[in-house]
Amino acid sequence: MTEIIKVFREEIPAMRFIGKKYPDYSGWGEWFANGWFDVVEGAMGGTGKILSLWENGGAYVGLERRRDGRLLECWIGMFTPEGTEVPEGFEHIDFPKSGLGTCWIYGKEGETHRATGSCRKALQDADMEIGTDGEGAELSFENCLCPRFTTPDEKGNVILDYCYFVK
Repeated sequence: MTEIIKVFREEIPAMRFIGKKYPDYSGWGEWFANGWFDVVEGAMGGTGKILSLWENGGAYVGLERRRDGRLLECWIGMFTPEGTEVPEGFEHIDFPKSGLGTCWIYGKEGETHRATGSCRKALQDADMEIGTDGEGAELSFENCLCPRFTTPDEKGNVILDYCYFVK
C-alpha cells in the first residue's frame, strides 16, 4: 500500500533540464544501459553542482507535460545548473526560478510510480495552485532521489518525490 507522507512547497532556482524526449515511458532502460545519466552528471561537473543550488537536485527525472490529463511529452534526464552545456545527442529545456509542490509517496517502488495521480489533489488540498506553461499544459515529474528512492527501508519501501510546478 502506498501513501503520501509529506506535502510541501519549495522555491527552486533557474535550472536547465538535460535529457531526451519519448512518446511514453519506455526509455529508462536505454538510459541505464548507455550510461547517459553519467554523461549528464559529467556535463554539470558532478551532482554536487546542482545540490549546491537545490537540496533535492541530483536525481534521475521522468518529466511529463500534460494538458487536460493527456500526456503530451515525456522526458528522461536530469536537472542541471542554469547554462550547463548540453552534450551531443541530448536536448534541453530551460526553467526559470519557480515554485515547486512536492509529495513524498511512500511504498514499494513499483507501487509508488502508479500512485503519482494522487499528488495533484494533495497539493491542491494544501492550497497550492498547479501552474501551466504558455500553452496551458502542466509540468510534473518523478524526482528519483538517492537514497530516499534507491535504498528501501526495513519494510522494503522507498520514497518517490513527485513534483508539480506551482504558482
